[in-house]
Amino acid sequence: MPQTVAILSPGDMGHAVGRVLIDAGHRVISCLEDRSARTRGLSEAAGIEEMRSLADLVVRADLVLSILVPSEAETLAGKVAAAIEETGAKVAFADCNAVSPATSARIGDVIEGSGGSYIDGSIIGPPPGRSAPPRLYVSGPGAEAVEALGGAGIVVRNMGPRAGAASAIKMCYAAFTKGGSALSVALLVTAERLGVSGELERELGESQAAGLSRMRAEIPSLPAKARRWVGEMEEIASTFSAAGLPPGFLEAAAEIYRTVGRTPMADETPEAIDDSRGLRETVGTVAREVS
Repeated sequence: MPQTVAILSPGDMGHAVGRVLIDAGHRVISCLEDRSARTRGLSEAAGIEEMRSLADLVVRADLVLSILVPSEAETLAGKVAAAIEETGAKVAFADCNAVSPATSARIGDVIEGSGGSYIDGSIIGPPPGRSAPPRLYVSGPGAEAVEALGGAGIVVRNMGPRAGAASAIKMCYAAFTKGGSALSVALLVTAERLGVSGELERELGESQAAGLSRMRAEIPSLPAKARRWVGEMEEIASTFSAAGLPPGFLEAAAEIYRTVGRTPMADETPEAIDDSRGLRETVGTVAREVS
């Protein structure tokens, strides 16, 4: 059945999720207090209705999807919890961010302590409409509430009643994808600073052609995302540590993204990436940032 779904915040991923939910017949709302002009523009373009306050939002919503950078996830949950407590709203809150199972559990305690119901979630894949539909993983008691959102634009996968499972799969997957990208940046910058980048690129082309092709396709657009990925690497490091594995590689990945985030390239938005910049120029710019 159609639902009223609140999305906080309708940024790069959130507004695209909102758009496909609207297309599927759901009402989608948001509260844009303290959000950027870019986010406001994306929200308006997607057809998302703006609420005046979080109190208005939780009263009207059946389900809240939290979709934003992991460093803001707990703060947002606290604000939503305060609105739930103020209004007495009976609303479900799904944290869909790249956070560790431990962070997800803390968020759940905050939401449930206010009288709301909590769903552990995560999103894997690019925003809807860019390629294959993203997968929205959910877990924990009440995760069935999200299943109605599945359709052509988004795939919902319920992992069962064990809270934290949806966050865990995101942490493992992102360690492979974004953690792997950080390693690629690190080795290419090292080769640049040691004066062997040309030779390395030739060797990769001869023996690791698929890997080199991926680097050429992905790394030039990476700076626009680097600042948002710092917190994600830190959450993955925490997840590894809790599982008894050394977190150092992911902590280093966070530092790699901090370095990339200090370059002028990181000021680009996903809509305005310099398509003329290739792998060599991107790596050279990062190499100059290394102290």
